[in-house]
Amino acid sequence: MFNPFKKKYSNEELDLIAFMAQTRHFEKLDEDELALFLPSMYLRTYQQDEVVFFSGDPSHALYVIKRGSVSLSIDVNDKFEQLAETYRGGIFGDNSLIEDAKRIYTTVITSEKAQLYVVPQINILEIFQSHPEVKAKMMSAFSEIYNEYTTQLFKTYKSHFGFFELSKVYQGKI
Repeated sequence: MFNPFKKKYSNEELDLIAFMAQTRHFEKLDEDELALFLPSMYLRTYQQDEVVFFSGDPSHALYVIKRGSVSLSIDVNDKFEQLAETYRGGIFGDNSLIEDAKRIYTTVITSEKAQLYVVPQINILEIFQSHPEVKAKMMSAFSEIYNEYTTQLFKTYKSHFGFFELSKVYQGKI
């Protein structure tokens, strides 16, 4: 049934809502729930080889890739081992959904340029506080994703007798 009082969104807002709905972390949210994040999404352009954040940094924002690619790596014996490379629609820095978390990997832009939506943790937590149903849906998606990582970690560990590259765990998961 048509509701004349329902909030109307601009075409630009609808495009961003549709884009977010295609990502794993936001896919369980409806249009109005996704719209809660719009005022907090800041589009930022990064250059190739620019570091978005380092391992050990405070987790103060969630990132969604609009354009370009990003490498997620860990520091092993003073060298970076790539865990994954992620592209349009990929989300990283998702441990910002957890208060007081630290970054567990380093991210570097691998494409010539990348455009990332930056969603500050403070805004996410405010939305979670005022909309517990949004928090429940997003944390459910977050849990499912981390369960997949853990399952793949154990599967890879078993099949390689404890000797494997961590990139095998993240293949196709980010």
